[in-house]
Amino acid sequence: MKNKSIKIERRAFLKQSGQFAVATMLMGLGTSKLFAALSSSETNISIPTVKLNNGLLMPRVGFGTNTLKGDIGIRSVSDAISVGFRLIDTAHIYGNEEFVGEGIKRSGIDRKELFITSKLWVDFAGYESTKKAFETSINKIGVDYLDLYLIHRPKGDVKGSWKAMEELVKAGKIRAIGVSNFTSEQLEDMKEYAEMQPAINQIETHVFFQEKDSYPYLQASETQMEAWSPFAAGRNGIFENETLASIGKKHNKSISQVCLRWHFQRNVVAIPRSTNKDHMIENLNIFDFELDEVDMKTISTLDLNRTQFPEWT
Repeated sequence: MKNKSIKIERRAFLKQSGQFAVATMLMGLGTSKLFAALSSSETNISIPTVKLNNGLLMPRVGFGTNTLKGDIGIRSVSDAISVGFRLIDTAHIYGNEEFVGEGIKRSGIDRKELFITSKLWVDFAGYESTKKAFETSINKIGVDYLDLYLIHRPKGDVKGSWKAMEELVKAGKIRAIGVSNFTSEQLEDMKEYAEMQPAINQIETHVFFQEKDSYPYLQASETQMEAWSPFAAGRNGIFENETLASIGKKHNKSISQVCLRWHFQRNVVAIPRSTNKDHMIENLNIFDFELDEVDMKTISTLDLNRTQFPEWT
């Protein structure tokens, strides 16, 4: 069958669906730790949460902001909040913390309703520089605290950075701390000195790189897995993939929704990024269907077990 005959346009359903009705499905979701919900504003969608290893509740779908700067970044963040996103993810290296902060401000939502993440870049690794970098980040965002602060990459004085972050948690400046792009071996090394175990490991994971080694390790260690690129940034033709399109057609859903639902059912937090409000709504409209066992097994065959971002390795 040719591509066109089965291809589901990523956004086609938006033209047909009118008003979205979302009934959160909590059956058949494996080992999810908690299914509380954070309600949205415009779309009336409830986003289930996961309980982190320190008891903090985190939305299981969030909004990524990498590359979103200036007016586009401000508008995108404000729009994302307006349609229901509550987890907002940024980082020092993205160069957009001030724009994310302005988008939050323009949304008019109470800070307490949001779950804001930022990340420490490698240039600031070490005890003293971590504390200074953290203050710079919250000042740019315009908040008094972060819900989650991550070490962006395992380079430099990770031990010193982690000690500083633990102290910031105790001081009430950060609610949870974690890492990004760490291997299982590097997380094991942290156990020798970490008083607080990482609540999150934000890594590259998607249907083409399913992290089948890291996945069980993180589950066993109670470190939540988070996908920083749930659509592989469109690489390897993910939005034209015939297997994903066929599964989407079966459920009357788009490829993006199939991908996000797959993450959701594996209990992986995902942070899709978009500048299009309709796409944002689509990315939250994943709680009214469920991938069955055959779907999940079929998607497992797409794993190439290699990064789609070689520039990051």
